[in-house]
Amino acid sequence: MNRIKGILYAAVSSSTFGLAPFFSITLLLAGFSAFEVLSYRWGVASIVLIVFGWLSGCNFRLAGKDWGVVFLLSLLRAVTSFSLIIAYQNIASGVATIHFMYPLAVALAMMFFFREKKSLLVILAVLMSLLGAALLSLGELEAKSGNTMVGLVAACVSVFSYAGYIVGVRTTRAVQINSTALTCYVMGLGTIFYLIGAYCTSGLQLVSDGYTWLIILGLALPATAISNITLVQAIKYAGPTLTSILGAMEPLTAVVIGVFVFKELFTVNSAVGIILILLAVSIVVFRRQKS
Repeated sequence: MNRIKGILYAAVSSSTFGLAPFFSITLLLAGFSAFEVLSYRWGVASIVLIVFGWLSGCNFRLAGKDWGVVFLLSLLRAVTSFSLIIAYQNIASGVATIHFMYPLAVALAMMFFFREKKSLLVILAVLMSLLGAALLSLGELEAKSGNTMVGLVAACVSVFSYAGYIVGVRTTRAVQINSTALTCYVMGLGTIFYLIGAYCTSGLQLVSDGYTWLIILGLALPATAISNITLVQAIKYAGPTLTSILGAMEPLTAVVIGVFVFKELFTVNSAVGIILILLAVSIVVFRRQKS
């Protein structure tokens, strides 16, 4: 039952997180800096989660030993979001191919450093999901107006920081912390990091128009608050390896938005990519039945 819960949480997390590029790029094109986008995204999401936790009777108290772990996890998660924003600004959709290498990093870390049972099927599923993500990301691979090398480096950084966050949630004291509380602390500290960055650079512009607030809410609620709290739940119930592989469903959301919202072409590469990802997910989900 816990495994099924974890799979459902992972599916919700990956599909909602797939909305982040759409809302983020919309704000960037409107003239917001990376720090501003992330300050509003994480700040609003933190407030909503704190209210939700308070109404549901969540215990936000942390033991003294937990603060170091929470700070490190918040730093890893903040670095992931910031590096992805930098990547969006500098390279085209090929960035998704690089970022979605994190399931491989997670699986290998768990197998070789935390003695998770080695499985050829898991390795096969990881490779299939990576190939599927790569096919979904093919398209305009040429650089945008930014620096291609900076974008590629930023995307690579996101691989290791996100993998570190996923592994850390499961293998440290964080696994004992209430999911809502942990997410609130991680995002709250991340907001502080971004606000400091904003005020040290271009500042933070105040938003007054309704349309921009709708974009911010779309980025803060489904793409951040919901995706992050379900991510923590998925890691605790299903484990980091399964959660990271199911995370390869994130590009599916981007494809659906591209086809139905931006009228992009649904190519053979897109179809093959989706099939590979679904097969990879199926292999992992039903692996236990075979064993």
